[in-house]
Amino acid sequence: MKRPKPPGLCCARREKRLSKTQSWRLVPLALFAILSLSAQQAPKPPNPSDAENKALVKALQEGGNSPVDLTRSIEAFLAKYPRSPQRGQLVRMLAHAAIDLKDDQRIVKYGEQALAESPGDMLILDRVARSLLALGGKDNAGTSLNFSRAFAQDVRAAAPPAGADAGRLQDDRDRGLARALLYQSRAETILENYSEAERLAAQAFQICPSEEAARAWSEALETEGRDKDAILRLADAFAVPDAHASEMDRAADRQKLGELYRKKHHHEKGLGDIILAAYDQTSTMVKDREKRLIALEPNLAATDPLQFRLTSLDGKTLTLADLKGDVVILDFWATWCQPCRIQHPLYEKVKERFRNRHDVVFLSIDTDEDHSKVAPFLDQQKWSKTIYFEDGLQRLLQVTSIPTTVLFDKQGHVASRMNGFLPGEFVDQLSERIQSALATR
Repeated sequence: MKRPKPPGLCCARREKRLSKTQSWRLVPLALFAILSLSAQQAPKPPNPSDAENKALVKALQEGGNSPVDLTRSIEAFLAKYPRSPQRGQLVRMLAHAAIDLKDDQRIVKYGEQALAESPGDMLILDRVARSLLALGGKDNAGTSLNFSRAFAQDVRAAAPPAGADAGRLQDDRDRGLARALLYQSRAETILENYSEAERLAAQAFQICPSEEAARAWSEALETEGRDKDAILRLADAFAVPDAHASEMDRAADRQKLGELYRKKHHHEKGLGDIILAAYDQTSTMVKDREKRLIALEPNLAATDPLQFRLTSLDGKTLTLADLKGDVVILDFWATWCQPCRIQHPLYEKVKERFRNRHDVVFLSIDTDEDHSKVAPFLDQQKWSKTIYFEDGLQRLLQVTSIPTTVLFDKQGHVASRMNGFLPGEFVDQLSERIQSALATR
């Protein structure tokens, strides 16, 4: 009977950002670990604080990873222990769970409490401002206006995006600011400040041309009695290239556009020309914005590895498409990765085996967020300085652990992938995969 192979050496890739769902789930896990330990070590008989800790551990156990169950169990716990030392963290958990559930009442209830302690939580700011508008009423609109202004202020105050994800970060920033301005526009409409509502919606559309912003702009203009301008903006809403707009949204825009146009002209003759003009104009705006984002992140629009341009340590660029026709081996590593250091001399042995093959290309791909650490590391380890930064490629290839070796055949297709490595087998294993790729026509 063969003994099972040991797992390959690798370490998890450091994530730059947690998803919105992942972030709130880490809090109950941390609380659970701390409180479980304290509950296990509690003296007998338990004092009230021990009983409270045990109750919280139980509540977190019952909540699990379900936002519904977690909400129910934490609310029951806080009803029994309203002065819990963990109340602030628990309220924040409830706010994020409510966001997952799209529960406007709870988003406002717990979000406002969480923001009283942590006013800089931009996700909660965003959702509370929106939920207050969904709940309706002038009082809620006034409160939403305050939160959305704070949200916009925080977005504007954020440091300029930089690094491999600069384009995506700027896109998120633009969309966040546009949302904040739209919330303000809707709040001002409810408060009957129509000219201000129109100004804010127009500003949101200029920052990030979208179906939602154009529709809000049109609605503000219609409220002011400016139907002719409202038609033009609603044509923008119908025509603007926006991947976030649903077919239902488009259909509603088209229906409303026809109603407004017929109200003014008693027919739809000429409406098609307005829509075509709106499409040309909004398409140009969207393309110009994409160009600005791509200037920050050249690989932003790349959907195929061969479309990527990688930056070297000395600032030069390499276009992967230029390597089509060669077998290309990508070695993803980082300065903080200990298994990468163990793998490196083995990787060099493989390179030595193929040193006379001009159609085999080895690329060393660094995944560090802080590029300033790389050159000193290479000097210290006495490694070659012929390396490239990943520049977003690891996201496209879904590299979630390092070292990872990805091998492309001569047609530019992924022929092999090695997540981690087995020290005793790596040299022969990778060599065999290269030979196989070379033999494939």
